[in-house]
Amino acid sequence: MRLVGDNVKVDIYPLQEALRIARDQGLDLVEISPNADPPVCKVIDYSKFKYEQKKKQKEIKAKAVKVVVKEIRFGPNTEEHDFNFKLKHAMNFLQEGAKVKATVFFPGRTIIYKERGEILLLKFAQALEEYGKVEQMPKLEGKRMSIIIQSKGKVAKEKTKAE
Repeated sequence: MRLVGDNVKVDIYPLQEALRIARDQGLDLVEISPNADPPVCKVIDYSKFKYEQKKKQKEIKAKAVKVVVKEIRFGPNTEEHDFNFKLKHAMNFLQEGAKVKATVFFPGRTIIYKERGEILLLKFAQALEEYGKVEQMPKLEGKRMSIIIQSKGKVAKEKTKAE
């Protein structure tokens, strides 16, 4: 097997010799590439290696952007005042960087007004045009019709601060 690592002469060694070298240094012999010809092993402290890997994974996870989805619900007969009230909330959510999922719920037999629901959602998306862009057009799923609007991010925040 090919042996690599710190304080080790990179060369091909028999298994017993490689184990002896690792033991002499007080470290572990870890197989890195078993499919290579000859297989590659590294002399390292295995527990320290695992700790470093965990630390890197945590760092990657911390840097990942967490997407928050806020949901706003309407009925098919939502009046203008309620619409404007919910629109202001949606603007705030988009300025914070969250996605907004607007849903029109059709209880009972109100499913016959699905055109009203679609018009309401399109009007909602148009009103939020400068704060976010439509990620998913209105889609009917059972008794719910929903649209997803993605935040434009800091651009929308800076515009409102300038005004």
